[in-house]
Amino acid sequence: MPETDVNLKSQVEWALHCCAILCALPADKYLSTKALAEFHGVPKEYLSKALQALSQAGLVHTTLGPTGGYRLARKPADITFLEIVEAVEGKERTFICNNIKANNPCRPKDFCDVKPCAVARVMWQADKAWRDTLSATTLADLLDTLQVDVPAAQLASTAQWVLKRAG
Repeated sequence: MPETDVNLKSQVEWALHCCAILCALPADKYLSTKALAEFHGVPKEYLSKALQALSQAGLVHTTLGPTGGYRLARKPADITFLEIVEAVEGKERTFICNNIKANNPCRPKDFCDVKPCAVARVMWQADKAWRDTLSATTLADLLDTLQVDVPAAQLASTAQWVLKRAG
């Protein structure tokens, strides 16, 4: 699969799901990229980029060797969705205004509009709301939701699967 086929949205999804799985690890255990890729059915080579971004952001600890891999660097209640998203995607706004309104052929040549256009203002407002929601949601909140949404037997078998592969 060419690298261009894997967009940032996929890597953000992968990072969020991996962090959810890492929540189940005991504090002294690590889970390998191979195990995380196997669990989620995603390419290990591309997943490792997302995991490296989480490591560089200080959200996960990593160690090398046969029992190496990743674990959360902080408690689930102390890691927000926004931190994970920004670790993978960066902190830039999701909407970039290129001021195409200036190309309007009906616009007077000497017209000077110094404020951002209505499209940009709406998009930036939406981006702020999105980031506020992500900032207010932690991995602990996700775990609470999973306790309600996922059958107990599936949660138990997932925990067993993870612990069996943890080093």
